[in-house]
Amino acid sequence: MNSWADSLTPARMQRVAVVAPRDALRDALVRIADTGCVELDRPDGAGHGTLGPAARRLQSLGAGLARPLLSTAEPDLDALQREGRADLLAGEAQLETYRDAAVRHDPVTALAGWCPATEVPRLGGRLADIGGAVVPLRAPRGVDPPTRLYDSGTVRRSLVPLVRTYGTVPYADVDPTVPAGIAYVVMFGMMFGDAGHGVLLLVGALLLRSGRPRRWASLRPLWPFVVGAGATSMSAGVAYGEFFGPTGVLPVLWLNPLDSPMRLLGSAIALGAVLLALAYAAGIVNRWREGGPSRALYAASGIAGATVFLGLAVLAAGVALHAPAFAVSGSLVALAGLALAGTGLFAASGGGASGALQTGVQLFDVLVRIGSNTVSFTRLAAFGLTHAALGAIVWQGTTALAGSGTLAVVGAALLFVLGNALAFALEALVAGVQALRLEFYELFSRVFDTEGRPFRPWHVPTQTEHAHVLTSHSTEVTT
Repeated sequence: MNSWADSLTPARMQRVAVVAPRDALRDALVRIADTGCVELDRPDGAGHGTLGPAARRLQSLGAGLARPLLSTAEPDLDALQREGRADLLAGEAQLETYRDAAVRHDPVTALAGWCPATEVPRLGGRLADIGGAVVPLRAPRGVDPPTRLYDSGTVRRSLVPLVRTYGTVPYADVDPTVPAGIAYVVMFGMMFGDAGHGVLLLVGALLLRSGRPRRWASLRPLWPFVVGAGATSMSAGVAYGEFFGPTGVLPVLWLNPLDSPMRLLGSAIALGAVLLALAYAAGIVNRWREGGPSRALYAASGIAGATVFLGLAVLAAGVALHAPAFAVSGSLVALAGLALAGTGLFAASGGGASGALQTGVQLFDVLVRIGSNTVSFTRLAAFGLTHAALGAIVWQGTTALAGSGTLAVVGAALLFVLGNALAFALEALVAGVQALRLEFYELFSRVFDTEGRPFRPWHVPTQTEHAHVLTSHSTEVTT
């Protein structure tokens, strides 16, 4: 990334043609595969129904799932088959598929594909010494480039799976990785508000970072994400006065969830309204980038939907504050938004009586979704209350046992440890799932209107060892 603005959009893709002399085509493909930064056009239809020499030998070994490798020198396929080198045969099978699909114009060959713009110079440098080159091309009309989200930083790398789990960001859209990650950990912290449990999450993050336990080594890149969840849980716990339950270790700085449930409920809805407003803002930008100002204006996830949402928010505030002027103003704004959304929906339906009926149903759905999505954020308060209630039950049982004698103190300690372990495991799971649900259904449904295509570069590692066995001269050596 060259600037902070680059982090707000997927990596810029360049349509390229990889050109190489005909006698150096294999060398060029090996370097392309080793670099792993080009998505070559899939050779669908090229040699359809037939297998190349390497693919036939691989099939005879019955090892089609072998991890592919490529050798820098052109191998003796018969020698690979005799030695059972399914990995190198798998790599050659992929290479020969692309080689057969190359466009030939003697003495030059070429393959088209997509490459991140920042990687084009590096790829060109890898090909220069064999007479190859990377030629920038115009993007085909009506074809969207594949999407590659930036994941170079430690923090971003831990957040990208959150977005990828939902779907592929369209190439034209903004990259919501960092805002989505922040929203998730804030919602998680509000539901998992206990300073002691937050400390346990931080300890878990440090263990992940150190690679322990080893069976969780694959989760190591997620440690910054867990740190964020632990930090927000600690902050909410400090605000609630919760440290492994209402132990009195921390004073209540904001509210006690069990004593002020309605205040917590109102705060949850307010937070949800702010997050929905931000989701609408991102949706407006995305609709503009996808289809221009008209698309942004009339889309239910664009300006029209945002206007309905704003109007309903002002209307609700007017009713709550007993301010008729606010209520009337909010109603008018909501009606204007519905008119905009209806215009877009009616045009998309094709018009006519059936189109009008369809538009009416869709507008009703817009209203219901806005209301239900806003109310859905009450789960932030509901599960925050559940967490606090579990902590209170464990603490009350602990104090009751501790006052029953010396031997009961041991039982009280055991109850405190096991009770908090159960509350931690149960509430971490529930809060994690519920935060994910709010992220996907309430927020991402407004940010995204379509799905993009993921960037899948062709990458096969290169193996240079065992050249005496793998080259075309290996048969003479072994005999």
